[in-house]
Amino acid sequence: MNEIETEPGRVVLLTTSHRVAPGLLSWAAWRLLHDADEVLCADATHPQLPYLREAGVEVKQASPTAEELVRACAGGRTVLVIATAEGDRPLTDGLARLAGSGRVQMPDLELLPGSYDLPGARLLDLVQVMDRIRADCPWSSRQTHQSLAKYGIEEAYELVEAIEEGDRDELREELGDVLLQVVFHARIAEEDEDEPFSVDDVVGTIVDKLIHRHPHVFGDETATTPEEVKAHWLRTKAIEKQRDSVTEGIPLGQPGLALAAKLSSRVRTAGLDVPLPTGEGVGYELLAMAVRAEAEGTDPEAALRAAARAYRDAVRAVEAPGA
Repeated sequence: MNEIETEPGRVVLLTTSHRVAPGLLSWAAWRLLHDADEVLCADATHPQLPYLREAGVEVKQASPTAEELVRACAGGRTVLVIATAEGDRPLTDGLARLAGSGRVQMPDLELLPGSYDLPGARLLDLVQVMDRIRADCPWSSRQTHQSLAKYGIEEAYELVEAIEEGDRDELREELGDVLLQVVFHARIAEEDEDEPFSVDDVVGTIVDKLIHRHPHVFGDETATTPEEVKAHWLRTKAIEKQRDSVTEGIPLGQPGLALAAKLSSRVRTAGLDVPLPTGEGVGYELLAMAVRAEAEGTDPEAALRAAARAYRDAVRAVEAPGA
């Protein structure tokens, strides 16, 4: 290829995120789309194209080689290439080879992000993947809220274990597994004929709840200590739920020590003077220990799990060869 003697021009690779609605581009991107001498895109189905045409931007469907693109920039022209989902790797690799060859006067090369992922944007990928799995996977397509219930419990316990073990890699994975359960159940709920709801409804509900229960953040009230925050939360929750008893809303199916501690916490927070029931057997002894632990600020479930892990390690030590 002969050296291009004229002004080399400019190549701009415009990237966009599929997690942002098409047409929502940065001002810099729109300005350059209108000012460029030529706009190219190899993908005729690119989601941005209808919006660009509507805005009066002429886009030519083309897959130029690196050499062809350099020639198109000759004379100081600006050529903008709209990146495809695959990233146009052959084109960028070809430009890199040309630049390294020293045989060609290269145009200015610029990468222009036209839209960016906001924090949490990859949650959209999870929703899309879940939709596909629900439709096409023989196992996932047959699951119900009832059949998945056990997995929610298992994943929650695995998350707690990762937290208590201090394993950061495991924590990240287990948080994903718990999130999957939420998205899976929300996807199933969309199919209910009588009362459907979606993951957006789930998120909308918790967002509204968080805002309503944090008037010291989103409203006019003030709270400077964790205790004041908890008091705000309990007052707001009491108004919302209109409960007749502090025991309402406590799931009785949770592990026994956690159940006893939760009951004790509710009683103590409400300022009630409730004597412990008396009776024979280890159950009443465990109840008293759980109440005492909660009053001292200790999670009895976590304490027992820590002791159980120490017991496990002792068992393994005895089982070890040469022990």
